[in-house]
Formats: sequence, C-alpha cells, structure tokens
Amino acid sequence: MNTVTRHLVIRGLVQGVGYRWSMVQAAKHLGVRGWVRNRRDGSVEALAAGEPGAVEDLVRWARRGPDGARVDAVDLGDVVGATAADDLPAGFEQRETV
Repeated sequence: MNTVTRHLVIRGLVQGVGYRWSMVQAAKHLGVRGWVRNRRDGSVEALAAGEPGAVEDLVRWARRGPDGARVDAVDLGDVVGATAADDLPAGFEQRETV
C-alpha cells in the first residue's frame, strides 16, 4: 500500500475551539494515523500518515477546521525516510502541548 506522511502546523484561532478533538474524529473517519497537539505559540501541530487521498482529505479538513475555528494558514511538509513517522500510533491521538 502506498502511504504518505505530512507534517502540518495550523495557525489562526485554533485553540480552545475543539480543533484537536475534531481533527481526531476526522482522521479516524478517513483511516489516517498520527497525532495532533497544541503548541505554546497558539498554533496546532499534527503528523498524519496514510493513503495519499485520505491524507489530502485531512489536509483539506485542516484548512477549514471545526465550527468556531478560524484557520489563517496551514504550513505543510512531507516526512520521508526513517523519521518521526516510524513512531506513529496505530490510530490518531491527541498529544500534550509542546
């Protein structure tokens, strides 16, 4: 199976609006593995891995976010090789703020 791993940093009004919980639900629905966490700078960070179409659907979701969020930007990066992608959970989870 062909998989991709994308690193996302979402900026805007994305904390205190249920963004992480909603992203977990969206990722589970799409069958995407990974994690999401708040960052102390007010952004949200995520690592998402799975079938290319499913990961891109999650990226599209991230650009909108849940009701109440205001997404100003989504910075994207590809993760290649033996990196943090090797340490992904079996599903999609919320992690502690960094």
